[in-house]
Amino acid sequence: MNRRTFVKVAALGAVSLLTGCALEKILPASLDVKFLRQIVTRDIGETRCVMWQVDTPLKNPAVEVKSGDAVKTFPAQDSTFTDDGKQIVQYAAQIELGDAFRIVDGDAATDWHALKTSGDFKAIIFPDSQCGGDYDTWGQVARAAFERNPDAAFFVNVGDLVDNGEDSAQWQDWLTQIEDFMPAVPFAPVMGNHETYSRAWKVRAPVAYLNYFAPPDNGVENFSRRFYSFDCGAAHFVILDSQWQELGSDVIDAQKSWLRADLAATDKPWKIAFIHKDVLQYRINGRPERREGFSDVGEHFMPEFESLGVDVVFTAHLHTYRNRGRLKNFRDDDTGTLYILTGLSGNVRYGGLWINHALDKVVAPQPETDNYLTLAVDAKTLTVKCFLPNGELIDETTLRKA
Repeated sequence: MNRRTFVKVAALGAVSLLTGCALEKILPASLDVKFLRQIVTRDIGETRCVMWQVDTPLKNPAVEVKSGDAVKTFPAQDSTFTDDGKQIVQYAAQIELGDAFRIVDGDAATDWHALKTSGDFKAIIFPDSQCGGDYDTWGQVARAAFERNPDAAFFVNVGDLVDNGEDSAQWQDWLTQIEDFMPAVPFAPVMGNHETYSRAWKVRAPVAYLNYFAPPDNGVENFSRRFYSFDCGAAHFVILDSQWQELGSDVIDAQKSWLRADLAATDKPWKIAFIHKDVLQYRINGRPERREGFSDVGEHFMPEFESLGVDVVFTAHLHTYRNRGRLKNFRDDDTGTLYILTGLSGNVRYGGLWINHALDKVVAPQPETDNYLTLAVDAKTLTVKCFLPNGELIDETTLRKA
């Protein structure tokens, strides 16, 4: 023991003896939590949802938020659920923004984690991360993106996070791969069709997805958290549900009504949408009967996006990166909405399956591999960039407002 350490320990011991307090009162016991994560709220410049998992239930869980010398405590709610025959013990708390936060339970606490604010901002966008086997590929792509973009205000995964929504091991692996980054970077989840699959590959409610992530409620009965919206800086985001084939078509009209009201209420200069399934329909090699055109997602929602002034729509599902440029009335139009098919960030590849669409402006280099995107926004400028896992830029588009 060196002199500095000896003096520090001796001083702590003296304080403990003088005050009659246990040393743990001065140095809180370490609290072991798993998959600590921030989830977006209606305005991530003001509030966040903090969620975490533990092996055994906590007695009095809460989140402390530090602002300068002041500390405020927010009680946590038990959000434990059972799926795939496994009980997931977890908690969630809505917090106000400060400098940093930590989880506490009695005298035990985690380390402090910084809370980022948002003004002009950058976000990271991940396409489908589903993997056959382990989730190492997803982890490699995600870690590369986070490490190259430490200033990211939040991140999005555009659906099909996992291959099988009931498989608890896949969810645990998915979370493990990015556990080091989720405490610092808020997450905006998008539900994909694979979130609705049982282990027997039958359609069922997306139990795990809806419990692992608690984004803002939409106020629409029977569709809580399947679609939602939030603000960050100069942008308003809508996260939509394209799973009517799996979960029932009644979501279409309910979602359209909600979307109209939601976008009419925002005063943000940028309106940005995410929806898992794509708006175009592609011809498929080996299937001559399949015609080029628009999917039912496009037919239902492209007119809505355009009439409501949505600037950019990000889609996924097809595991290929395509930039379609700006479209209006189902054709090229420099005054229309920018449509980006985001690609893939897992290892399930559809090599040579899709025949290029007439509306594709940029296609990822072939044979296609994984990718991620960044979205940078200020009041006047919006820039989307697409990168290969090694950081090579393959596409860039900028929109400007007067």
